[in-house]
Amino acid sequence: MKPLKHSIPSHMVARPWQVVVVGAGGTGSAMLTSLARLHHAMLELGHPGGILCTVFDDDTVSPTNIGRQSFYPSDIGAYKAAVLVNRINLLMGTDWKAQCTRLTASASIQPDLIIGCVDTRAARKEILKACRFARGYYLDCGNESDRGQVILGQLGEKRAGKLPHVGELFPDLVDPSKDKADLAPSCSMADALRKQSLVINQAIAVQAFNLLWTLYRTGTLQFCGSFINLATGRTNPLPLDREAWARFGYQDQKARRKPKSESSTAT
Repeated sequence: MKPLKHSIPSHMVARPWQVVVVGAGGTGSAMLTSLARLHHAMLELGHPGGILCTVFDDDTVSPTNIGRQSFYPSDIGAYKAAVLVNRINLLMGTDWKAQCTRLTASASIQPDLIIGCVDTRAARKEILKACRFARGYYLDCGNESDRGQVILGQLGEKRAGKLPHVGELFPDLVDPSKDKADLAPSCSMADALRKQSLVINQAIAVQAFNLLWTLYRTGTLQFCGSFINLATGRTNPLPLDREAWARFGYQDQKARRKPKSESSTAT
């Protein structure tokens, strides 16, 4: 089968990117630092506006976050989204926005790119509901203790050449009934580190950053995701390949069309 080609939409070259980040914890805080770097690089390369970002998170900084996320002791008690956005605006001269609340379906947003850095399947489901009228990119950054996935897909109905998003490739990851019952926060950093690698959030954020940087710098992609396993030291790409997507149960519009030799009958 002929390999697919994917090109950056023309409007993302001609005007600022409207970006929404959902989750400002472990992966989200690392991802926001990378987005600030990407914004600056885009401007230096002549992009008209870089990134305009809005961050959703209703959580506050706790002592267990220090050292594992991009926060410091002086941040304890403050809203994570506000801390990170204010810091980036101060250092980079941006005008990013913090929404110290959860993103829900009632938001009905249509960004160029939404980045999910969330812990639960229920939260992913809310992202898809909130973006039900959107056709932009959905970059999912999910992880467990020492492994995870980064999937860059496109929202909206199935159409020829559309990159499947995480919910289309992995329906289980947007099924709230499969969320684990024990989602209580850790009571100490030591407890948190026993549950999760200190490195996994940064590893996920790096792969997500690489996808966005490659898409902007080259205008195209050779793969649309990565699977990261720190226990084995392996990172495997998700190729732009209909056959690979079909192995996960996804078929795009073009793949579902039958060749003429199969769809026509002799008379």
